[in-house]
Amino acid sequence: MSDSQTDSPANEDLGSSEGRPAVFLVVVDNSPEMHVALRWASLRARRTGGRVGLMRAIRPADFQHWAAVGNLMSAEAREEAEQLLQEHAAEVFRLYGGMPVLYLIEGDTKDAVIQLVEEDQDIRILVLAAGTGRRGPGPLITHLTKKAIAQLRIPVTIVPGGLTDEQIDRLV
Repeated sequence: MSDSQTDSPANEDLGSSEGRPAVFLVVVDNSPEMHVALRWASLRARRTGGRVGLMRAIRPADFQHWAAVGNLMSAEAREEAEQLLQEHAAEVFRLYGGMPVLYLIEGDTKDAVIQLVEEDQDIRILVLAAGTGRRGPGPLITHLTKKAIAQLRIPVTIVPGGLTDEQIDRLV
């Protein structure tokens, strides 16, 4: 089967019913395997006519007694998160050829992912990369697969975190 055939699942248009392209959501964190999810989602979105979404959750500051300190900590966390999103957006642009949708959400990552997927109907696939260490696939994957998978309205793609760029390129 050639890549030019349009009836192949690999070439399926994942656009939403309103004609907007499907968003492949990647959770931006500091894990080494996040690069794998980012690359996979970027190349897959390019191939299927979708878009990439990058989400970063920041915890709210818990300084009730010293509001000024809490506000400063929140501002610093937001600035750091925005910088991280921009860095990864540049990588998406290089791989995908367009700017990703950026989501900066205050709250716990696990809850924020579920809420965002529920609210944004353009998000059609959640892309995560599994950790490669002894500690298992990672806290978000563990949470989603053990407790929250039934709450999601979309598929979750879990990419092996140890894949090389060349292996991802061949798979996508």
